[in-house]
Amino acid sequence: MVHPAESQSDHFDPSQHATGDAHEPLRGGFTSTRFVLVEPSHPGNVGAAARAIKTMGFSRLVLVAPRVAQVQLDPEAIAMASGADDVLAAAHIVPTLADALAGTHWSLALTARMREYGPPPAAPRHAVQDACRQVAHGDIALVFGNERTGLSNEDVERCSALAHIPANPAYSSLNLAQAVQVLAYELRLAYLDEGGAGAALPAAGGAAASGTAGTGTPLATSDDIERMYVHLENALIALDFLDPANPKKLMSRLRRLFARSGLEREEVNIVRGIAKHILMLKGTDSDK
Repeated sequence: MVHPAESQSDHFDPSQHATGDAHEPLRGGFTSTRFVLVEPSHPGNVGAAARAIKTMGFSRLVLVAPRVAQVQLDPEAIAMASGADDVLAAAHIVPTLADALAGTHWSLALTARMREYGPPPAAPRHAVQDACRQVAHGDIALVFGNERTGLSNEDVERCSALAHIPANPAYSSLNLAQAVQVLAYELRLAYLDEGGAGAALPAAGGAAASGTAGTGTPLATSDDIERMYVHLENALIALDFLDPANPKKLMSRLRRLFARSGLEREEVNIVRGIAKHILMLKGTDSDK
């Protein structure tokens, strides 16, 4: 463990490794990427995660229901941040993962184990290539679970893609902050390989600035998609296609299907229009 009182000269300065002016602030994907920690238990890990992302040029840290209230003020968190106090202090605290993903259109969940449902996992180096493509359309998020239990199946299904760090199978345990560091490092390299710190997003006024796909059609945000799932589930229940008392894995499979498609806002509206019409015919219209 590195002592929190180490000198500032020992800190890695990400700006010195960016292309162009060494003092030019990182932008583009670096400012459009959120690092989300779901129910972190240990303040030290939160501080270390803040340090991990700052060393790679990122700054947006989101905490979902941390176990310690006001964890940004915890002495252990501050000590482990070790110079990333600004990132720690600016961390956004929200009650649910849905709140953390609000406004994003793509998210990557990190998991230490294989899942029966959800998108197939990819190694970080492959997963961040997809992140590079997705960040051109707006905010994205990297999602990490609790130190003890990781992410729930529900949390994984809410995300667009899944990553797994191929660690030593005989001892694959990574600390939360270490996992954050691995993903932040891979994502940094991928963003810079795209042509510079700002290359992940085109110039203002381009497709990415307006959150559109290559066709000019806006991509759906995470909250748009979640409302679509609620609407679709209600329609399937109204059709007696889905038994709420015995749902099995229908909605999980549908989530996996749609996660592979990269939904545009217009496509979400089409699905919701179908669901609305079904509910109207059944006399149970509920536009959620």
